[in-house]
Amino acid sequence: MITRRIKGSVRVALGELVRLRAMGPADADALWRWNHDPEVMRWMDDTYAQPVERVRAWLEERPRNTYADLLLGIEALADGQLIGLVTLHEAEPEKGIAKLDLYLGEKPYWGRGYATDAVRTVCRYGFDDMRLHKVTLTVVTENHAARKVYEKAGFVEEGRLRQVFRRDGQWYDMFTMGLLAGELR
Repeated sequence: MITRRIKGSVRVALGELVRLRAMGPADADALWRWNHDPEVMRWMDDTYAQPVERVRAWLEERPRNTYADLLLGIEALADGQLIGLVTLHEAEPEKGIAKLDLYLGEKPYWGRGYATDAVRTVCRYGFDDMRLHKVTLTVVTENHAARKVYEKAGFVEEGRLRQVFRRDGQWYDMFTMGLLAGELR
């Protein structure tokens, strides 16, 4: 992974297949489309539908990325298309732990290694640039594709939260998973 500065303080993290970069108001249309696609949001915590103008305003008003709250767009290196987003949030320097959330909104990129590369790239960034010790996440037990991505990167199951996610009138369990700095694959 390469991290470099572009135009002052903007950072870009490069993986083998993806580029991670800050998101802004120009990304609102894609974010709105993904958040309104039931297949994309199947295993995600979603909120009430918002107009695209509200999503754009949220991206405009959102504070800049910080150690505690990092939101990055995932671009495919091959064509420069924004295909998803990843966050490292709730990071505290005293603990050296952050939570990871990720999703790909562009379905043609599913199952082709982009999510795995994005996970590896953001975790390398977290361990190397943010000096994190651990990255954690939760994933619905039935989200087999996401679990496979996380396991490829080295995440291990650390626990199970019983019946905490509801979808289509049914309750699902979630796994908690963790990755220590030396375990990244």
